[in-house]
Amino acid sequence: MSKFIYHEVEVLHMRFIMTFFWSILIGCAVSYVLASMAGDSFQLIHGLIAGLSIGVIVLILGEGVLKENPEA
Repeated sequence: MSKFIYHEVEVLHMRFIMTFFWSILIGCAVSYVLASMAGDSFQLIHGLIAGLSIGVIVLILGEGVLKENPEA
């Protein structure tokens, strides 16, 4: 495997990891704030589900739907 291809694969994996990291972190923060405003207790699973859902949507949009067209 050439050095360039290895670098591209490494960057692709890091994009996926960081997308899920930040989406889970932000999802948990939003879940905490909303639970606090409602007077409920914080449930980590709700934040994880919201974060993973947002992460999947962001990856689908970023990798497929919103790709720039190099021909334009």
